[in-house]
Amino acid sequence: MATNLQTPIDYLKGVGPNRADLLRKELGIHTYQDLINLFPNRYLDRTQYYKINQLNTNTAEVQVIGKITGFKEVAQKKGKRLVANFQDETGTMELVWFRGQKWIKEGLKVNIPYVIFGKVNVFGGKFNMAHPDTELLVEHEQNLRSSLQAIYPSTEKLSNKGITNRVMAKIMQNLFLETGGKFAETLPENMREELKLVSKSKALFNIHFPLDSESLFKAEFRLKFEELFYIQLQLILKNLIHKSKIKGFPFEKVGSYFNTFFKEHLPFELTNAQKRVLKEIRQDLGNNAQMNRLLQGDVGSGKTIVALMSMLIALDNGFQACLMAPTEILSIQHYNGLKELCSNLNITIKLLTGSSKTSERRKIHDMLENGELDILIGTHALIEDKVKFKNLGLAIIDEQHRFGVKQRSKLWKKNSLPPHVLVMTATPIPRTLAMSVYGDLDISIIDELPPGRKAIKTVHRYDSNRLKVFRFIRDEIAKKRQVYMVYPLIQESAQMDYKDLMDGYESISREFPMPEYQISIVHGKMKPADKEFEMQRFIKGETQIMVATTVIEVGVNVPNASVMIIESAERFGLSQLHQLRGRVGRGAEQSYCILMTSHKLSENSKTRLQTMVRTNDGFEIAEVDLRLRGPGDIMGTQQSGVLNLRIADIIKDNDILKLARDHAKKLLEKDPSLGHPENAVVIETYRQMSKYKNIWNYIS
Repeated sequence: MATNLQTPIDYLKGVGPNRADLLRKELGIHTYQDLINLFPNRYLDRTQYYKINQLNTNTAEVQVIGKITGFKEVAQKKGKRLVANFQDETGTMELVWFRGQKWIKEGLKVNIPYVIFGKVNVFGGKFNMAHPDTELLVEHEQNLRSSLQAIYPSTEKLSNKGITNRVMAKIMQNLFLETGGKFAETLPENMREELKLVSKSKALFNIHFPLDSESLFKAEFRLKFEELFYIQLQLILKNLIHKSKIKGFPFEKVGSYFNTFFKEHLPFELTNAQKRVLKEIRQDLGNNAQMNRLLQGDVGSGKTIVALMSMLIALDNGFQACLMAPTEILSIQHYNGLKELCSNLNITIKLLTGSSKTSERRKIHDMLENGELDILIGTHALIEDKVKFKNLGLAIIDEQHRFGVKQRSKLWKKNSLPPHVLVMTATPIPRTLAMSVYGDLDISIIDELPPGRKAIKTVHRYDSNRLKVFRFIRDEIAKKRQVYMVYPLIQESAQMDYKDLMDGYESISREFPMPEYQISIVHGKMKPADKEFEMQRFIKGETQIMVATTVIEVGVNVPNASVMIIESAERFGLSQLHQLRGRVGRGAEQSYCILMTSHKLSENSKTRLQTMVRTNDGFEIAEVDLRLRGPGDIMGTQQSGVLNLRIADIIKDNDILKLARDHAKKLLEKDPSLGHPENAVVIETYRQMSKYKNIWNYIS
């Protein structure tokens, strides 16, 4: 009879209640299934040994051959610790145990060769190893069936309680003995044959007890593919469910609003990328299903015009449209830009933000409900319960990563059928991350900048070059250009950051005195009205220099501003630096971005600065950012659950991810309901994955 993998870990030989409790708390291992999926962090070459004089604390766990020459017990705050003197021909070190001293001392022999394994530390000027794995050299050589030994995730508490890597390997061995090493297959046979994948049982055995590097490679490939395949299948199924279950308003015609604007008022020729994306959106809007599309485009790529033309299709079909932005500055920017673009069309556009006066709000609410208002632009104010549309057909969300899922879903409820949804971001998302996190959305990418734009020249300068930078600013202002000077603001309340800004403002004021120069200042502590006043002075050209925090990261469009100076640039993330740089380069003149730093830079900071100097390509920058920070940091906590991978790595296993997505798509194209007999194994696997319960309900 096959072993039930949902059996609690307590019942496995070599575990017992105390160890089971520790494994649950420290590693989240509750069942046999959890244990089999505790994949090794890495593998130790069991034929590689260090001499004591080669040790350093930078290496991971190491193996050393030597002899124990004696023991001593050392008093400490609580009880005693056992210390053994361990030596080889090059030197001596200490082995330390904080618990189980009696049975450890009884089990070890003096002046007999041992192989010890563990992490090296330094205490009192001497190397030591706490709770090492110990094995007689003669037994070690007899047991050397493979040169590779699995090293499992661990914690200090596990180590202190005697659950060493050797103990974990023994527990894993017992699991394989009890199950007979037989595990249910989880991938269809035809897929395994096509991709030459080893069986699930063989993959699991070789991931824990690899015979050689080739069998380990095949096991890793099989298990990584499987993990990524089921994630992609889940995301694609979600998309299919969305399209089949969530009906939308079919926008059957492209009428006079769209055509008049396109033929008579379009301010410039659309790029091929913009045309392609518009075609994708038009196709979505013409279907009965609700559109759920992500529009990615680098800074300045022309997403706004695509958004407007999508809204005009809604208007042509008798519907209203709205655009929600994360900040007041950005919503005002959108409002002014769209109002200007629509000035020759008979369209009513209004702005609703937290600062809107009560009388204006009432007017907007009435116009929305009686259908007089065509397009509403605003901030979170749009999702308030009081805001009711007569017929909302299209909701556009800008910089969508700044809104929570609940906030976005509130827009869905603004009509009997949910409106079509277009979410936009100017923060390019690496393809691998987009496939893993937004794989259930249809994705459009504007990967082309409008013609005539000159690439922004980016340079890195140290604080010691400041006088030269000031000279350069004077020269640019003499040419009637304007300058941004941005200071880091990690938290709005952080006194240090505010001080940085004010100190900077004072030194700039001394260097560029009135009345010859005029300076604006903008930061998060200002009242919205004061902030807007200063912004407008800069936009109108009344001030030449804007000293600001990152509040201007999005939403300021001043074509005459040609210089962006970022102070303490090492304190900014890559995507933020790229967003800030995008505030310049919006006119026909050559623009510049100057990254100012101290000489003291970490390796990561150097990489970020070098990347900014080397390229203007937001997608290339996003890939570097992903490598430096990892997917969890980039996506934040909202989507981190999607990325809790057990064995695959979406950065390193990019090719396997693409392969898995292709095969998931292919399988669902052939068998959308997974009803074919050869896919019964997929259904069975889904049944056992509680996180996919909703999808299982759909496909069953």
